[in-house]
Amino acid sequence: MRASYIDIHPNATWSKNGTTIAGGNGRGSGTNQLSNPLGLHVDDNLTIYVADQLNHRIMEWKSGATNGKVVAGGNGAHQLNSSTDVIIDKESDSLIISDNENKRVVRWPRRNGTRGETIISNISCSGLIMDNNGYLYVADNGKQEVRRYKIGDTQGTMIAGGNGQGNRLDQLSNPLYVFVDRDHSVYVSDWGNQRFMKWEQGAKQGIVVAGGHGRGNSLTQLSNPHGVVVDQLGTVYVADCRNHRIMRWPKGATQGSVIIGGNGQGAQSNQLNCPTGLSFDRHGNLYVVEWQNSRVQKFTIK
Repeated sequence: MRASYIDIHPNATWSKNGTTIAGGNGRGSGTNQLSNPLGLHVDDNLTIYVADQLNHRIMEWKSGATNGKVVAGGNGAHQLNSSTDVIIDKESDSLIISDNENKRVVRWPRRNGTRGETIISNISCSGLIMDNNGYLYVADNGKQEVRRYKIGDTQGTMIAGGNGQGNRLDQLSNPLYVFVDRDHSVYVSDWGNQRFMKWEQGAKQGIVVAGGHGRGNSLTQLSNPHGVVVDQLGTVYVADCRNHRIMRWPKGATQGSVIIGGNGQGAQSNQLNCPTGLSFDRHGNLYVVEWQNSRVQKFTIK
C-alpha cells in the first residue's frame, strides 16, 4: 500500500483499553499465534498484515477472524528469515517484505503466492514504506541510511543518513522504521539515538521531531523507538518500545504525550509490552503490534 495519508483530529483520543485482534494466545507458531511480531499494515478492508518475525512469515488476519493465514514465508524451501516489516503494493497486488536476515527486500504475490522475488539485495533492511508515486523507501541499519527506490531500480537514491553511524543531524544510528508524508518528507526512527528524525525532500540533514534527549521515560524522551506514523498536520505518532507506550508529538513540540499504554509493562488490555509497529485504519482506529506480548491490539478512536 502507498503511505497511509491519515487525517486525524488534533484533539482525537482513543480507548484506553485495547481489543486483541491477532495473536494474544502466547508465543507460538499456530495460526492463532505470533512470535515476536514487529511491523504491521492495515488495508482498506481492515485486514491486517503482520511481520511475524521469529516465525519467519507474514500473517494475514481478516477483520473479526480468530485465526490468521500464512501469506508469505513459513513454507520450507522458499523462506523468509526474520521478517521485520510488510507493506502492500496495490498496483501489483503484492506484498513487499523486509527479509532482514537474508539481507533483501522481497516482493511476494498477495494471493496464493508460494515464493517471493528479490527486488533489492545486500541490504540490512528493517522498515519500509511506499509513497503515492510508487517509490519505495527502505531503512538500512547496516549502512545507517534510508534509500528511495523506483520499482526495478536496485541501487536507489540516498534520502537520509549515509554519513556513518553517529548522532549529528546528518547521521543516523541503527535506523529502524520509516514513514513518508504527502510532501515526500521522510521520518525515521533513529533507534540508537533515541529520537525520530524528519528529512525534508532534498535535505542534507534532518530535524529532530521527537526525543533526542537520551534514553528515558520522561515526556521529552524515548526508549528504543520503533514504528512511526505521521498525520496530515505533521503530528508524529511513535511506538516507544521500552517505555511500553504510544506517544503523540505535535509538529514543533518539545515534548510528547502518551495516548496509549504508559501503565507499566504488562499484558492487560490497558498495557503494552514493547510496542514496535503501529498503523491507523481509514476510520482513525489505532492498531499496535507488541513484540513481547506477541499480539496486535486495536484501540478505537472516540
